[in-house]
Amino acid sequence: MTDTAIAQDLDADGILLLTIDCPGLSMNVINEGLTRDLAAAVERIRTDEAVRGAVITSGKASGFVAGADLKGMNFAAASAGTGGAAPAKSKAALIFEATFGLNRLLRDLETCGKPVAAAVNGLALGGGLEIALACHYRVVADDPKITLGLPEVLVGLLPGAGGTQRLPRLMGAQNALMYILQGKNMSPKEALGFGVVQELCPREEVVARAKAWVKANPKGGIQPWDRKDFKFPGGVGHMNPAYAQTFIGGTAIAHRQSFGNLNQVKAILSAVYEGCQLPMDTAIRVESKYFARVAADPQAGNMIRSLFVSKQAAEKGARRPKDEPAAPVRKLGMLGAGLMGAGIAMVSAQAGIEVVLLDRDMDSAEKGKRYTEERLRKRNTDPGRMAEILRRIHPTTDYADLAGCDLIIEAVFEDRAVKADVTKATEAIVGAETIFGSNTSTLPITGLAEAWGRPENFIGIHFFSPVERMPLVEIIMGQKTGPRALAKALDYVAQIRKTPIVVNDSRGFYTSRSFGTFVQEGLALLGEGVKPALIENVARQMGMPVGPLAVNDEVGLDLSWKVAQQTRKDLGDQYRGGPGEGVIEKMMALGRHGRKNGKGFYVYPEDGRPKFLWPELSAHFPLAASQPTPAEVKERLLYRQLVECARCFAEGVLETPEDGDLGAIFGWGFAPFTGGPFSHMDTVGIGQVVATLDRLTAAHGDRFAPPPLLRGMAARGETFYGRAAAQRKVA
Repeated sequence: MTDTAIAQDLDADGILLLTIDCPGLSMNVINEGLTRDLAAAVERIRTDEAVRGAVITSGKASGFVAGADLKGMNFAAASAGTGGAAPAKSKAALIFEATFGLNRLLRDLETCGKPVAAAVNGLALGGGLEIALACHYRVVADDPKITLGLPEVLVGLLPGAGGTQRLPRLMGAQNALMYILQGKNMSPKEALGFGVVQELCPREEVVARAKAWVKANPKGGIQPWDRKDFKFPGGVGHMNPAYAQTFIGGTAIAHRQSFGNLNQVKAILSAVYEGCQLPMDTAIRVESKYFARVAADPQAGNMIRSLFVSKQAAEKGARRPKDEPAAPVRKLGMLGAGLMGAGIAMVSAQAGIEVVLLDRDMDSAEKGKRYTEERLRKRNTDPGRMAEILRRIHPTTDYADLAGCDLIIEAVFEDRAVKADVTKATEAIVGAETIFGSNTSTLPITGLAEAWGRPENFIGIHFFSPVERMPLVEIIMGQKTGPRALAKALDYVAQIRKTPIVVNDSRGFYTSRSFGTFVQEGLALLGEGVKPALIENVARQMGMPVGPLAVNDEVGLDLSWKVAQQTRKDLGDQYRGGPGEGVIEKMMALGRHGRKNGKGFYVYPEDGRPKFLWPELSAHFPLAASQPTPAEVKERLLYRQLVECARCFAEGVLETPEDGDLGAIFGWGFAPFTGGPFSHMDTVGIGQVVATLDRLTAAHGDRFAPPPLLRGMAARGETFYGRAAAQRKVA
């Protein structure tokens, strides 16, 4: 195997074909090897008289270039040791020097004096698209499956190789910001319409078409923005009304959506606003300045680790038992055709799995199948594809139809006795060797496994609603669950393209237990007389998707009440009710069950108007004379979650901080910009976390009391990720 990332081939016409094929990787990414080879190629184009122009393409079927190698990024190294002495430069300055090289290199490419075309034969994302934008002509394969985009904002960064400068100069600032700020992808036809690419053609012709352009345009090696007659699309400058309005409105919209929590959003707006009014050589320095500023902040590193590195590792089987053979699901038995069961059936059938959808009566089972049909129809799914998916779902009321299923998942009523009945009825047909998964959100798996003849084959497979949209699946290991069951569950999650975490058994497991504290603290605040709007607005401002009262309405206040009753029944004298229980009981007495019956903490107008907080809440929960500050409300809502996450880790429910951060972000929407609760605690400092929890404990009770593990970590100056790294080294 060669270590060459870019192969060079000079043809008889003097056109240098540069084929990117990063060795040992399934997808091309911008790493040290690619950057080195690209620099050598640019120097050859510039200095070799035999080279009349160049074409850049990919040698991989997987795509053009997927972007920078985020796994290889180590911004911390930029500020590493100077023998104990203070660094001569700031971390941001060191990152600027380390990252400006690619930006400068692409500028060298577009000013090399010879025509360069990009022959894009697959996806081009992030730095991959930036390479193409630095070429003078772009030919893209006419395939709707190909995506072009700058998704850096989604992992806490901004485009750092000219993307914030070249894209606006091609399509205008307003259009470019819509894509850069949202990380949206565009299809080849969209890119052609915006003038981002110049030509579409069949995939097998992209190189030939690109070469033809280079040959026909020997003096085409000048970018539009380097010409004296260049006119910025839509206008530019703070005195230009359209340009000014774009940033006035764009800034307001961005703040409304992010509440000012995302460093990269503010940096993108600044880089585009400033850079587009400057010559390109200065503009790319402005972009790199903002990139370095964002990358130097812990927020970016936390987001990259959780939203990219840890997520990819989980999806590739980081927690899968290595010695277990592959165990893909061929036929799924789905017990229960309600909202959860119907959603699980849908994603399974979409993945090519046969599904037996069983419920107590045929009307319910058929309704579960219609769930898939209705949603596919709303998505304008191709009729042939929709028919194929629906053929895989077989509604039934007969347990005998489960014969041949190699995985069973139950999503029946959240009652131990009901679950035991369907479990035993299923085992009578498929046998205890079959892997059985429970979709329970709260009931301990170890207890439910008692109804299955081989508890080592019983596992928790906890989905989130709505199943087809929520990306996470929480895999729960009972006390006797074996590696075969874990492997089967993880292989199934991979089939349906979800992100798994693996946790150990506990009431509520990790996600329901920790997320429940957010909801309960919101109820406690309401019960204390805090204004409902203050609770809800602060929750959203801190990064949660919705407030605790709104989410309780969505889940159903009656379900919260039933879970509490089941927990009280299971624990007996050991049961300790939370401070929000009285609020739920009062709402139940008032007949307010949430969105399901059109009335909960919110009112749901029948005429389709947006929901609004029930005006009579303050009559039933009188407002306190003295209201807390938004910062105090935020602290309680945040730290109640943090301490429960830490307890899950201390009790062994969680084994890795990676699972904890992924589960929080993708399971209940914990503020993604923090990287998750464990990343956030590491960033704040465990000592500071303990001090805050001690203060909250004194003011509000033991529910905020930090576990001994957290105190020990604070005393030793440890972090969660530091501990995990040290343990992996020992292992």
